[in-house]
Amino acid sequence: MKTLCLLLLACGAFAADLVEPEDCTGFPCLIFNEEFDYFDHDVWEHEVTMSGGGNWEFQVYLNNRSISYTRDSTLFIKPDLTSNWQTEGFLTSGDLNLWGMNGRGDVCTGNSYYGCERTGNAVNIINPVMSARLRTLSDFAFRYGRIEVRAKMPRGDWLWPAIWLLPRYWPYGLWPASGEIDIVESRGNENYGNLGNQYGGSTVHWGPNWQRNMYELTHTDYAASDGSFANSFHTWRLDWTKDNMLFYLDDQLQLTVDPGTNFWDFGGFGNELDNPWKAGSKMAPFDQKFYVVLNVAVGGVNGFFPDGITDKPWSNGSPQAALDFWNGRDSWLPTWEQGEGRISENAALQVDYVKVWKMESVDQ
Repeated sequence: MKTLCLLLLACGAFAADLVEPEDCTGFPCLIFNEEFDYFDHDVWEHEVTMSGGGNWEFQVYLNNRSISYTRDSTLFIKPDLTSNWQTEGFLTSGDLNLWGMNGRGDVCTGNSYYGCERTGNAVNIINPVMSARLRTLSDFAFRYGRIEVRAKMPRGDWLWPAIWLLPRYWPYGLWPASGEIDIVESRGNENYGNLGNQYGGSTVHWGPNWQRNMYELTHTDYAASDGSFANSFHTWRLDWTKDNMLFYLDDQLQLTVDPGTNFWDFGGFGNELDNPWKAGSKMAPFDQKFYVVLNVAVGGVNGFFPDGITDKPWSNGSPQAALDFWNGRDSWLPTWEQGEGRISENAALQVDYVKVWKMESVDQ
């Protein structure tokens, strides 16, 4: 159920949607519990943008109940084709204006990379896929604790699901100086080895600037115990303290992130740059509040789908990558429809719950 039913001995509180950490009287204390009995727009904000996360991804994020919806206490994020809502000709000649006028859920949330308005032409087409990215930016963020998410990954070529955390205030500067915590990312492709839905990964991004993102020191890949993360639900967990981060899959430890003295020394940056974390704690930049993000991206040119993969319809260096992707739809669209003649719910990210506990009496 959506309303929290908290055990008195665990938290000392009666049912509530959110529990402020300072109200906890015992630990562990459940401070956020989303079981998706309904779509709570007071908690989850839809991002509205074509910016593609800076990766020139091929989706436009919208607020649309055919794409993001709840049923049977499960959240679905199911991509669809832009041409199904407009026309195929709209991709090459239409104007998609996301600026909006009515506030949250309607107004564009990301203007970078021409994210709020684009006009299609024969080379630079309108984003051919619609999807959703949900965040708790305004309504819930936390520092230290345990977050647990039970979810099933989508099946379909070039789908890029993610469950992750971003900083609420970016106190140490722009990405990745203020950090990013990827609880799980996966790919929807079948039979692509460690680039397919049989595998997932957890990653922590950090560094003084994007050229010095040291994520390779804090990353791991792992395989699904049942053959694919698109076959069934799995549980991902992050235990985050003032000393380290521990990432679990189905209660099995997968990654330990402990910088030792601090992340600056861990990254070996020396004196070549000014340390943006010098006033922070050992875990800086991960000593601040982060919020939850759930999304399904598609494609992109940043290398998450590297060149050289069989049947990949676009090159990451192509000036018309989105068009090349769209022109290759005869190869990938059937993997989204899976014999159903329309986009299958098996191509959706499905989330059973998101729970966050405060684990100890640490200043939030």
